[in-house]
Amino acid sequence: MAFLGFVAVLSTAVGLMNLFPIPILDGGHLLFHAWEAVTGRPPGDRALRLLMAAGLAAILTLMLFAVANDLFLCP
Repeated sequence: MAFLGFVAVLSTAVGLMNLFPIPILDGGHLLFHAWEAVTGRPPGDRALRLLMAAGLAAILTLMLFAVANDLFLCP
């Protein structure tokens, strides 16, 4: 039963992280749809490409920081 609770918490955490407004995640797509609803037009293709690349860079940087933190700061 403890394992199922752990899986439920982990699944909820991943789902909530996915809703962050980082452009490459689902929350970023919701942000783009909100932009289109407010302005009446979608963001340009170039802006989407730049924001998606920035979102990917942010996620990769965060992942590298987490791995480095685990490798160098854990006893």
